Amino acid sequence: MTQDEMKKAAGWAALEFVQDNSIVGVGTGSTVNHFIDALGTMKDRIEGAVSSSEASTERLKAMGIPVFDCNQVDKLDIYVDGADEITAHKAMIKGGGAALTREKIVAAIADTFVCIIDDTKQVELLGKFPLPVEVIPMARSYVARELAKLGGRPVYRQGVITDNGGQILDVHDLQITDPQALETKINGIAGVITVGLFAHRGADVVIMGTPEGAKRID
Repeated sequence: MTQDEMKKAAGWAALEFVQDNSIVGVGTGSTVNHFIDALGTMKDRIEGAVSSSEASTERLKAMGIPVFDCNQVDKLDIYVDGADEITAHKAMIKGGGAALTREKIVAAIADTFVCIIDDTKQVELLGKFPLPVEVIPMARSYVARELAKLGGRPVYRQGVITDNGGQILDVHDLQITDPQALETKINGIAGVITVGLFAHRGADVVIMGTPEGAKRID
C-alpha cells in the first residue's frame, strides 16, 4: 500500500464519526482531502462543514457541501484533521500547510478531535518536523530571535502568506519533551499569532492508515 493509499484509508475510515444532520469540522492537507472526498458521498445527510482553510473550503464547495463561518456555530461534534507529527499521547505538530491558526480555532470548538494520519506521522518525540509558528509580519525578526533563545533554528518560510495575512517561521532542531509547556511559552511571545503545537488541545482519537488498512487508536 502506498503512502497515499494509507492516507485514503484513514480519511474514509473517519466517516464513521460523522453524524446525520451535523456540521462537521474539516481540516487541511492531503489526508483531509481524502476525507472531503468521502464526505461528499454523504453530503445529503449533513448540514454542512466548518473549514480551517480557503483550500478546504473550495474543495468542500466543489463537492456541493455548504460551508459555514466558524462564528455561525456554537460547537461541533467532531473535527477531522491530519498532523505532521503525533505522539502516543496524541500531542501534535501541525502547520505544514500554513493553516495552523484556523485549525486550532476549529479544534477548540469541537467535542471530538479525530486525527487522520498515515503511519509515517507517528513519532516518539516531537520536533524532527520543523515547528511552524505563525507571526504578525512586523514581529517576524523579533519572534525569530526569541525562538532562537529557546534552542530552535527559525527559518522564514519565504513567499507564504497565511489566510490570516500572517507569515510562517519554521523552527528546526527542537526536541520537544514538554509540548504543553513549550506551546504556552511560544504563544506568550509578542507578535506570535499561534504555534503549531497542539498539546493543550490534542487529538481524542487517531485513525492511522497502515499497510494493513486503517487502525483506530483511542
